[in-house]
Amino acid sequence: MASVPLRNHRSDAIVGKPKSNRRQIGAQYELLARQYLERAGLRFYAANVTLRGGELDLIMCDGDIWVFIEVRYRKSSLYGDAAASVSYTKQRRLLRSAAIWLAERDGSFETTDCRFDVLAITGSQLQWLPNAFTATE
Repeated sequence: MASVPLRNHRSDAIVGKPKSNRRQIGAQYELLARQYLERAGLRFYAANVTLRGGELDLIMCDGDIWVFIEVRYRKSSLYGDAAASVSYTKQRRLLRSAAIWLAERDGSFETTDCRFDVLAITGSQLQWLPNAFTATE
């Protein structure tokens, strides 16, 4: 009896592409997000800041407020839109990373004005969610 190869049920777009390609795609959408937010009046400070336990996609300023931005991209909403993919666990990880980043600059959530935004891209739809979650939740 001939064996039948098993089909992987994950999307070919993910299965067939090495991580470096996914990183390149992520970098493209982070650049798109940055440009969109700069046009909206935010000032760019840093991108892809890696800290113990996590990464901050974009750090920007809105006036005197530090803005930590999580950029999410989904090709389609078949399995939920991009905004819905920022789970409670991901929010906690972002909060920890931002707290470390602020502490390295002698700041904290109590002494520094900051907020957490999500910029979600689902297909060709871009959605900016200012104050998507807070440090007190």
